[in-house]
Amino acid sequence: MDLNLHNKTAWVCGSTQGMGLSIAKQLAEQGATVVLLARNTEKLQEVIKTLSTTANQQHRYIVADFANPEQLRMAVESHQQSHPEVHILVNNTGGPAPGLAKDAQVEDFQAAFNQHLICNQILAQSAVPAMQAAQYGRIINVISTSVKQPLPNLGVSNTVRGAVASWAKTLANELGQYNITVNNVLPGATETTRLSAIFENKAKKTGMSVDEVIEHEKSIIPMRRFGSPEEFANVVGFLASPAAAYVNGVNIPVDGGRTACL
Repeated sequence: MDLNLHNKTAWVCGSTQGMGLSIAKQLAEQGATVVLLARNTEKLQEVIKTLSTTANQQHRYIVADFANPEQLRMAVESHQQSHPEVHILVNNTGGPAPGLAKDAQVEDFQAAFNQHLICNQILAQSAVPAMQAAQYGRIINVISTSVKQPLPNLGVSNTVRGAVASWAKTLANELGQYNITVNNVLPGATETTRLSAIFENKAKKTGMSVDEVIEHEKSIIPMRRFGSPEEFANVVGFLASPAAAYVNGVNIPVDGGRTACL
């Protein structure tokens, strides 16, 4: 099985913490040159130092705030003037705040739509020409199991994640002919700061303690535990590799079996 990413360049969004950071480390270990995308310059510089360089990679970063799509576009265009190559794009950004759809403001939906779908589109349009030229492309979107089964109290997230999944499937149909695959990886309960925030919010609303919420959430996962960011990154690493050349247009849950539907 060929998981070698030597001489490949990967853009990884949201890569200074959580799943994005684990993905960046995984792809670097497979030999890819990683371009980190996040808004905090200091954190980006710290992460660069932690990435594997066993394949003599020279990792880079792009400072961009996904709350500002036009600023993202300009930052990427500036980067590509000197480094046009990209073979792998990992779209990943923090999810919208918890809450019921009926209580969400229009502005909440608009902000989430911009941060997720619009930014994904900007990055894909920037990356696809280079992928076509290289005859190798992997677009991997970190979304949520909510695209298969909407999750309670995540109204805005459920809505926007579903839109991203449909966008990705459409792109997969359009780009497959160029040896560019587009797939979605759906994290379940994964040990990140976002998961902690969700549990704290649920505890406040239900009157349960955070520990009680955690134990309840573990009890509904067949494996009776939460996943690690590293376990999630392993799946992304496979999809980014030549070994996954015929996997296209799919939603892959990485959730310990929690999602009840097929």
